[in-house]
Amino acid sequence: MPIVLFRVDERLIHGQVVVGWGGPLHADRIVVVDDAIAESAWEQELYCLGMPPEMEAQFVSSSQALEAFELWRGGPKRTIVLVRDVATARRLADSGLLRGEEVNLGGIHHAEGRTRVLPYLHLTADEVASLREMEAGGVAVSARDLPGSHRVHLKDLDAQG
Repeated sequence: MPIVLFRVDERLIHGQVVVGWGGPLHADRIVVVDDAIAESAWEQELYCLGMPPEMEAQFVSSSQALEAFELWRGGPKRTIVLVRDVATARRLADSGLLRGEEVNLGGIHHAEGRTRVLPYLHLTADEVASLREMEAGGVAVSARDLPGSHRVHLKDLDAQG
């Protein structure tokens, strides 16, 4: 089964991802790619509290994700891959693994240096530049908070804020 969603979302596993995306996409598994959480059993337990029993959670580092990505793509489970930030998505894209895939931008909240581009999406100039480089490398980038919401392509994000 394919990777049914590759999403950048600061909150990682939460209701919008589990119910809003996981239900309609019939996801069997959520994989969180995060170096810190991959080392923290108690954080993994916290994230799993929001998971339904029929859905599996897996937590891996960026380097483990590079090794496992093709297995997830070709495996039997419908998988959602989550990363916390654009930098991690960029690291995976630079490996070539995301070429031909779509990266969904979910919730990235306001922080110093970030500009609001959508109500749920704030980006720095460096993050926008990174996303544009990913797209130039063959990765489609768009923002959409839920499957039924309007998809905003990267080229249109500047005009949305």
